[in-house]
Amino acid sequence: MLRMDKVCVIRHKVLVEGKSIRSVARELGISRNTVSRYLRLSEPVRKETVPRLRRVMDKVVPRIDEILSEWKYRVTPKQRITGSRVLRQLREENYQVGITTVRDYLREKRRRAAEVYIPLVYRPGDQGQFDFFEVTVEEKGEFRRVWKLLLHLPYCERDFIFFYDSCDQLAFLDGHVRAARHFGGLPRRIVYDNLSAAVKRIVGLEPQLTERFQALVSHYLFEPCFTRPGEGHDKGSVESRGKGIRLQHLTPVPRGNNLAEISATVLKEVDDTWRERVNRDGRRCWDLWQEEGCQLISLPEYPFEARRVVLAPVSSKATVQIEGARYSLPSRWARLDVTAYVGIEDIQLVCRGETEVVRRQRRGGKCIQYRHYLPELARKPQAVRQVAPELVAELGEPYGKLWSLLEIRYGGLEAARVLARVLGAVIDHGSQAVGEALQEALKADRCDLLALSSHLQRSRATVEVPPALQGYMIEAASPTEYDALLVGGGR
Repeated sequence: MLRMDKVCVIRHKVLVEGKSIRSVARELGISRNTVSRYLRLSEPVRKETVPRLRRVMDKVVPRIDEILSEWKYRVTPKQRITGSRVLRQLREENYQVGITTVRDYLREKRRRAAEVYIPLVYRPGDQGQFDFFEVTVEEKGEFRRVWKLLLHLPYCERDFIFFYDSCDQLAFLDGHVRAARHFGGLPRRIVYDNLSAAVKRIVGLEPQLTERFQALVSHYLFEPCFTRPGEGHDKGSVESRGKGIRLQHLTPVPRGNNLAEISATVLKEVDDTWRERVNRDGRRCWDLWQEEGCQLISLPEYPFEARRVVLAPVSSKATVQIEGARYSLPSRWARLDVTAYVGIEDIQLVCRGETEVVRRQRRGGKCIQYRHYLPELARKPQAVRQVAPELVAELGEPYGKLWSLLEIRYGGLEAARVLARVLGAVIDHGSQAVGEALQEALKADRCDLLALSSHLQRSRATVEVPPALQGYMIEAASPTEYDALLVGGGR
């Protein structure tokens, strides 16, 4: 086959200059048949050749296939079969073959086995794609590896993201609730990997859903779809978008005081960028959202309750351990069982009709609130002395100022005794009333119990007398006289 510039010379000499085919062939050193062919064709044409016989290849291919079959279950992604290793095995078996032959065959074999991807069509409100991605954030100045939950709508290219400590079922369910609130609805189908939060097991081709995920599906009435096992690219749109968000919005590493704050900041940035994006066909993503938003499944009256229910015993120290973290509870709950409703940010603890809400801690952490132990501390001054700084910090002012004055005036032991009696007053009258009385006493530069008692007496509410009894005056009375009135024995 001649180059295009030589074809142009041939055609110009014959068709423009009027030279004969014979003279042009002699001048350019090519055959007359070649000149004639390029007079008919305006550009070079590659001639298909018949594959030549490859006797060596035909001889070693069966053995290469046997080697690949034998080693199939003895390799890993990082310890994979290479052409060099197959060649060494063949030469040990006295096959006369070169590395090029082996590599050519392996390359062709991989090409034939490679999957062919189908260009898909996305319709408004029809499909969403879900996945978790491990990323790095800076929380309170500390770099942490966390999980980014991403729900992507391929038609309008809109995203919802949120960061979680782990990719467990609680985060999985909570992410759906937040995404539904963010979008104002959910697509009719959502595509997932076969993650354990959603799939209990796979029987044949049908995945069996976990009970909690079944409840979520039943609540929002969407259809869950799953990729083939090990084929995450079946939801390639969310895979690609997860990488894009990491590079576009998580670089440099986002920072904040907690994951909720970081999530809100990044989500706002992602949404603001999305509103200005133009699709490949020239349509704005915001305009596509106007089509898709009204096609989403409408939300029910109330959101799904994603909290995980855990039953736990309360120890003799009135503490409970949930998911590796320890929390204090009111001392009257000691040695009972509580029901814990575990959320992403807090835990609701319920026992005998009472409810306590505590902030969720990481595994190994603890949340001890000494206000839970006021009845015990009122009777144990030595314990008060040990936990006084933490206790007065919880109670707030003026308890902190009172403790400082007591320590200066009486010393640690006596100050603890006085504070224990003050805690007894808190149990009887409430923290607010005692706090107001303390404020008045401290203004008068008094921090003794007598001053506190007098202020509490003045602050007590006066009992209102019903109008029907206001005209009666009782000079003196005793319980026995009231008994006689009750039985009708006196007037």
